[in-house]
Amino acid sequence: MPVPPILNVSAYKFVPLDDCEALRDRLRDQSQAAGLRGTILLAQEGINLFLAGEAVALRGFLADLQVDPRLAGLPVKESWSQAAPFRKMQVKVKREIIRMNHPTIQPQAGRAPAIDAATVRRWLDQGHDDAGRPVVTLDTRNAFEVDHGTFEGAIDWRITKFSDFPAAVQAHRADLEGKTVVSFCTGGIRCEKAAIYLREAGLESVWQLDGGILKYFEETGGAHFRGNCFVFDERRALDPGLGTVSTQSAPPQLSHNLFKD
Repeated sequence: MPVPPILNVSAYKFVPLDDCEALRDRLRDQSQAAGLRGTILLAQEGINLFLAGEAVALRGFLADLQVDPRLAGLPVKESWSQAAPFRKMQVKVKREIIRMNHPTIQPQAGRAPAIDAATVRRWLDQGHDDAGRPVVTLDTRNAFEVDHGTFEGAIDWRITKFSDFPAAVQAHRADLEGKTVVSFCTGGIRCEKAAIYLREAGLESVWQLDGGILKYFEETGGAHFRGNCFVFDERRALDPGLGTVSTQSAPPQLSHNLFKD
């Protein structure tokens, strides 16, 4: 089958940025010139983006972006669609690129250990990690996202926004002791902060799923995952093959709202 015409990319990187306003102005001009749609968030802690456009133009924009040595090696996840799932192009400066309201969590100063998709699949296949410790998957997303799909047996604390996560950890910390915890989210950004917080809370065997659910779908085909992955754009959800499964209208508060808690 022919590849759909629109390339969609998601990427983030925790890296110190001290010139966010100037960077915002430059990226806004470059993204609009390339005919892109989507959202780029900038903060002192890094960059977070979801973009869609014609493949050559979008890949050219990403190449230019990574000329900045701070953004070199930006890990990008790709999918395809028949039309751009965003209505406009936005570049914004925020306090955090994903809001946790916990200023001691600073991934740009050093990230928690990450585990690749193939290893997570192997651990779930065998029911334990390589040391024989029981493995649990911890969904760090909002409850309505989890309802679209999650890993079999995943822990779901039914949070309504990511800034609720620290309080949920304190309420349920004892349930995680003695286990290997794999935190996961859509693309990796929330589970990266979550894994650091879990380690700060005294849990020793904690990993983040590198690249989140989308990278897991790309590399494993979705083994041990049930349902689809909610995404904050007009596609609404992607199946394990990274194809669109729903085009229903989003609730008003979610329309074009990629990076809410």
